[in-house]
Amino acid sequence: MEGTNPVNKKLAAALSGGAVLVLALSGCSSDDGNKELDAWAKQVCDALPAQDAKVDAANAAIKQAATDNNAPANVQKTDSQAFQDMSDAYSALAQAVQKAGTPPGVDDAEKKQKDAVSALTTLSTSYAALKRQVDALDTKNQAKFADGLQDIATDLGKLSRSGNTALKNLEQGDVKDAMAKQESCKQVAASASARATTS
Repeated sequence: MEGTNPVNKKLAAALSGGAVLVLALSGCSSDDGNKELDAWAKQVCDALPAQDAKVDAANAAIKQAATDNNAPANVQKTDSQAFQDMSDAYSALAQAVQKAGTPPGVDDAEKKQKDAVSALTTLSTSYAALKRQVDALDTKNQAKFADGLQDIATDLGKLSRSGNTALKNLEQGDVKDAMAKQESCKQVAASASARATTS
């Protein structure tokens, strides 16, 4: 099954550096912080590790399918499930940010929260669309399957980059400091930097 292998590799390459939640967390802020904002940050941060792990596992599955000399039907099945998992993870994150409400004591808090929820929801929808795209590929025609995967790899590269910016606007100033203090956010940041060094 040599035909799709180079394309599979492109799909895997599109994922590298595409860890969802690259939380650019700084060290703890020196002051006592804002107790209400800390509580808000804890609520958001606590939702991150499980979803980050889900996206990481989905990325790993796509890369694994790409490195094996896999039959198109197997690649299709693996990628379809991976895109579904990513869609579910971003949807869960959008819900977590929505549920946490606006970060207290932050400028433009409502807009930042709405924008983050909207960006995460859009990512969820986009990954669901990629799942439908991969499900529709013709696995019996090697050339067509490879072409279809090529298109998906291009879309995936764009999505991976936008995943990194989805929470960036929310994670600024006091919010960033409050999130940096949370153990669950530290955990996600550590696993993201570990992935960055191995990818």
